[in-house]
Amino acid sequence: MMNDTNSVIELKNVSIYHVKDPGRRFVSVSRRLKGCELVLSDVNLSIGRGEMVYLIGRVGSGKSTLLKTLYAEIPLWEGEGKVAGYDLRMLRQRDIPYLRRRMGIVFQDYRLLTDRNVFNNLRYVMKATGWKNEIDIRRRIEEVLQLVGLTNKEYKMPFQLSGGEQQRLAIGRALLNNPEVLLADEPTGNLDPSAAEEVMALFRQIVGQGCSVVMSTHNVSLIEEYPSRTIRFLQGRVEEINLQSILGSQQ
Repeated sequence: MMNDTNSVIELKNVSIYHVKDPGRRFVSVSRRLKGCELVLSDVNLSIGRGEMVYLIGRVGSGKSTLLKTLYAEIPLWEGEGKVAGYDLRMLRQRDIPYLRRRMGIVFQDYRLLTDRNVFNNLRYVMKATGWKNEIDIRRRIEEVLQLVGLTNKEYKMPFQLSGGEQQRLAIGRALLNNPEVLLADEPTGNLDPSAAEEVMALFRQIVGQGCSVVMSTHNVSLIEEYPSRTIRFLQGRVEEINLQSILGSQQ
């Protein structure tokens, strides 16, 4: 098994399937694969600590499927995979919450709790993940709100925030437990260009503090403005590309 301590994600010879019933992880291999659709094959990917990596490709090319595999919504059955110290092949159901505490997950549609304010959106997650001391909870919430630029908005309801502010709150929520890696699935897809740039600047700041960010996107202009490693999904395979060189050759 891979043991590169400088990597937060390691995938080797991985095949990923579209799985209708993730509970099949606990049955025989032949029963697991019955009726499943192969989405990606021969995936080899290493992501270091404090690294920014983009995932690009058409809708349905497997970007979200790969992210779901990394946070164990989809089981890994073929190949070797390790995320934040957890072996995805050996992962037990009861281990999944502990894996997810070592990562942050951000979605395009924010997924905030609409019935409670900013502070209680964050407090809810902290209580659910084992925080007990109210002083520590308040201190961490203040730190996160300052990081994402939402200081003094603790008592705003989500509907009182702009789209960019809601996404930054969602990012703050993902950072509460000091994750090793943040997985972001089209995080700027619902944002205007100005709000998208604010999110990208925040991601750069997060990476600078040592947290890796893996982001799927269709926004090529953002990658041009904030260049970093880029992985392309094409015809069931993934490959690292130099997007700047490709774009330059097309001009």
